[in-house]
Amino acid sequence: MNRLASPKQLRASFFRWLLFLVPAVVLLGFLSGQASGSAADNPWFSELQKPDLFPPPATFGIVWSILYIMMGVSFAFICSAWGARLRGWAIAAFLVQLALNLAWSPLFFAAHQITYAQYLLFAIDVMVLVTLILFWKIRVAAGILLVPYLAWVLFATVLNWQFMQLNPHADGKQISNNVERVEL
Repeated sequence: MNRLASPKQLRASFFRWLLFLVPAVVLLGFLSGQASGSAADNPWFSELQKPDLFPPPATFGIVWSILYIMMGVSFAFICSAWGARLRGWAIAAFLVQLALNLAWSPLFFAAHQITYAQYLLFAIDVMVLVTLILFWKIRVAAGILLVPYLAWVLFATVLNWQFMQLNPHADGKQISNNVERVEL
């Protein structure tokens, strides 16, 4: 017998990776958003002029939750693909694009760097495309699961560009959280 593992062992490996990676990816995405204050009530963000393409704020939490779940499932397919020729490169590409993804919210919402966030999105677009191609070559299902993610980050790139065009004065602007008390 020349197999590395039986189909039953491969399924078990996939489910172990799935049980670890999906919650991990979702949690990392959640923590990035929470740490950066990416809620719609962010004082700096609420002052920005919104582009016409900007969807209702609740959309982002729903979409990102679904995308992070899909990313985790896709990553589990790759991590459980023992012996796949490009597995190491695919895992590295995924981790790089995830790190870039997690850096965007703090850069945009906490540091108020719209222009740098745009550059970061260009890098995310490229890395997600590279990751998708590598995943597709290993497991087609893993690549397919990343297609909506690529579409969403491309949409985010356009949206960020529009924010940059509509709010040039807000790029890097710091909001004071000081409270002024006036007595009469």
